Amino acid sequence: MTTDAPRPPRVPPAWFVHTAWRVHRALYRLSGGRFLWTPADKRGWGALHLTTVGRRSGEERSVIIGYLDEGDDLVAIAMNGWDEGHPAWWLNLRANPEATVRISGGAPRPVRAREALGEERDRLWQRWVAVNGDLDGYAGRRSTVTPVVVLEPRG
Repeated sequence: MTTDAPRPPRVPPAWFVHTAWRVHRALYRLSGGRFLWTPADKRGWGALHLTTVGRRSGEERSVIIGYLDEGDDLVAIAMNGWDEGHPAWWLNLRANPEATVRISGGAPRPVRAREALGEERDRLWQRWVAVNGDLDGYAGRRSTVTPVVVLEPRG
């Protein structure tokens, strides 16, 4: 007896994912944000430079994450490279939701983070699924629910 259940999409090994993001961060620093990281465009998504305050250290921490435009808000998913648990940037934002984003080397923009819940989360998740049809399969590999994070302008 065979099953027709779809197989979850393959995910590269964690060491590869983390190395790729280190390379992307280096390219971002070297190019001042002009290389690789563009605003949301025909791909449907973009990448931004997020600066948070470390929940334990109190020091600035930076990361590059993908986002979607949602009016004046930016929407990210806290996926941790599809590893279990939440990424440090999301844990930092839960402790202190005020942060700064920079898109394509532009001026820093102050934001306040919050987790999308209920119908809003479902709607925003489906926007991400429209960009990446494998998203549900990737998320299904984790026991941790993947938060949808809304970065709202502040000030």
